[in-house]
Amino acid sequence: MRRGLKISLVTVAGAALTLSASACGGKKADDGDAGGDKKTVKVGLAYDIGGRGDQSFNDSAAAGLDRAKKDLNVTLEEISAKPDEPDSDKESRLRLLANKGYNPVIGVGFAYTNSIVKVAKDFPNTKFLVVDADQCKVEGANVLGACFSEEQGSFLVGAAAALKSKTGTIGFIGGVNVPLIHKFQAGYEAGAKAAKPGIKILPAKYLTQPPNFDGFKNPALGNEAAKGQLDAGADVIYHAAGGAGIGVIKTAGAAKAWAIGVDSDQYNQPAVAEVKDYILTSMLKRVDVAVYDFVDAVAKGTFQGGTKKYDLSNDGVGYSTSGGKVDDIKTKLDALKADIAGGKITVPTKP
Repeated sequence: MRRGLKISLVTVAGAALTLSASACGGKKADDGDAGGDKKTVKVGLAYDIGGRGDQSFNDSAAAGLDRAKKDLNVTLEEISAKPDEPDSDKESRLRLLANKGYNPVIGVGFAYTNSIVKVAKDFPNTKFLVVDADQCKVEGANVLGACFSEEQGSFLVGAAAALKSKTGTIGFIGGVNVPLIHKFQAGYEAGAKAAKPGIKILPAKYLTQPPNFDGFKNPALGNEAAKGQLDAGADVIYHAAGGAGIGVIKTAGAAKAWAIGVDSDQYNQPAVAEVKDYILTSMLKRVDVAVYDFVDAVAKGTFQGGTKKYDLSNDGVGYSTSGGKVDDIKTKLDALKADIAGGKITVPTKP
């Protein structure tokens, strides 16, 4: 996903030691607890750009890892992707972790798909997870791809946007113009139209075009895009822009307009605390569950390769209710959720 920067394996290894030393430690979760018979699991995790602390996609993965550390004996090393890096850097990062004995190894983000499939062939005894497997396809008996129906969760927050808008105009801001983010847009627009057929949806705004992936990390870009949509009359804006979405939320909140978060429950995040009263809801993408399930399965010896789908039927996606901003329309949203989970509504994946 990130292209342009070339660094050697030696450089990656050095960066890993400096970036991840504080995260590794080798400490077991729940030291001193009963349960010393638990198998120790050495987890190596490679984040997407922004890493732990992006308060969105990567932090959702980190939450799953933190839960695993509480429940299992886990040692950990975390490394983050670099802006505009080539796939060779991702491969080097994954090989570094596998060579150091980490098993399982996790790649967070669809851009790791090809690299994980390639590296996994050279480490057949190591279990790998790719979060957001590209096109929900992976290869290898030791590889699991976690896939999400982002369009289904986005449908629900789109319905919420239409139902809560007072101007009758809503907007969508995507981080980078790639097929994955198109799913968020498609679901959002379909949900809005289903809830209120007359709703006006502004043309979607994408912050960057690949191979420029700043649209997932630069809040200033989100800020400018939000200003444009507010000026065009939107009073609800949904972002699917990772760390750049912090700029969207802050700008919408400052204008006393609704913002809709993504991936994590952004109402509870410190970076947007001053405007949290203007966060209508967030589209929840349970990356934390996917990461936890994977680590737990490896620890218990129940791992199976292939792909696993997370959607509304298994609460792999959804919407948040923090702050009570959608309490008055929750019955309607839950009815739509039931219709989607039950197959009565098919949500599009393309705008």
